[in-house]
Amino acid sequence: MRSTTGWQADSTTPTLRRAALERRELRPDDIAVRVDYCGVCHTDLHALQALGSDTNGVLVPGHEFTGVVAEVGSAVSDFSPGDPVAVGNIVDSCGTCRMCQAGQENFCREFPTLTYGGTDRQDGSTTLGGDSREYVVSNRFAYPLPAGLDAAATAPLLCAGVTVWEPLQALGVGPGSTVAVAGLGGLGHLAVKMATALGATTSVISRSPDKAHEARGLGAEGFIVSTDAEQMEAVRDHFDVVIDTISAPHDLAPYLRVTAMDGTLSHLGHLGPVTVETMDLLIGRKKLSSAGSGGRPSTAAMLHFCAEHGITADIELLPSSEVNKALERLGRNDVRYRFVLDMSDLD
Repeated sequence: MRSTTGWQADSTTPTLRRAALERRELRPDDIAVRVDYCGVCHTDLHALQALGSDTNGVLVPGHEFTGVVAEVGSAVSDFSPGDPVAVGNIVDSCGTCRMCQAGQENFCREFPTLTYGGTDRQDGSTTLGGDSREYVVSNRFAYPLPAGLDAAATAPLLCAGVTVWEPLQALGVGPGSTVAVAGLGGLGHLAVKMATALGATTSVISRSPDKAHEARGLGAEGFIVSTDAEQMEAVRDHFDVVIDTISAPHDLAPYLRVTAMDGTLSHLGHLGPVTVETMDLLIGRKKLSSAGSGGRPSTAAMLHFCAEHGITADIELLPSSEVNKALERLGRNDVRYRFVLDMSDLD
């Protein structure tokens, strides 16, 4: 086994503590990545909160990271030591189902192997995440980090970025499209940047009027206060695509009302149950969809697009020793717009 260091929690407490970790020896198709920067995601918070119900649980979070190849397996030809790489929240899939064959490993019928909390398909071990100094991953699920992209600010693209990229692409957003992004957080700010770069006329819908300046700084042309009935009525049936990134449970009806005829509301932020009145869909032939993460082709395309357009996340960079502080602040939505941990203090 390979030894490294990371931030680990167990069922006795959700607080992450520095701990010695073991990684598998390299399989022929593996690469070992020295993790330099790892993003902090709401999924990390949820996983830590759920850990207390698992009496045998051990968790190392982190599923959006960048780093440098340290070593390659005997069958790897696409990467060499020293190459900058990026890894997201999926590290394996069955490779044979219709979803995988379509390049949508994120929808694998057998469920993809997640970067942490997943089950390794070969030895049955539980995967431990990127909040560590080294990660071992199949080369198929590592991506070259394009030149010109800041490594720290690119890390969130591997989760938040591809999560909004997938529906923007699937729904054909481009010049002539009108897009609204509901919620201006880790997902939302990247959706604004990407939709604008794709050529869409982009607006932000937020309950916070003081975010108008921020939204326009990210490229949004319009800003609508969701609690202002007149403003919401003024854009009724207006947007071809509404990207809903709000993480808390909420009523979808107001966002369906601002969706244009034959338009789509893509519900991304909150993954719990929703209630929809059929009439809100019927009037205007509106559609409700969702998406999550991305397959290998989509992730590679997203990174290429972001490099071409200079898109990265707006981040607050912290030493990894402040991971618990970052999680506590994230729980209060006290970040603009994504925390990223510098893992070099684990040396």
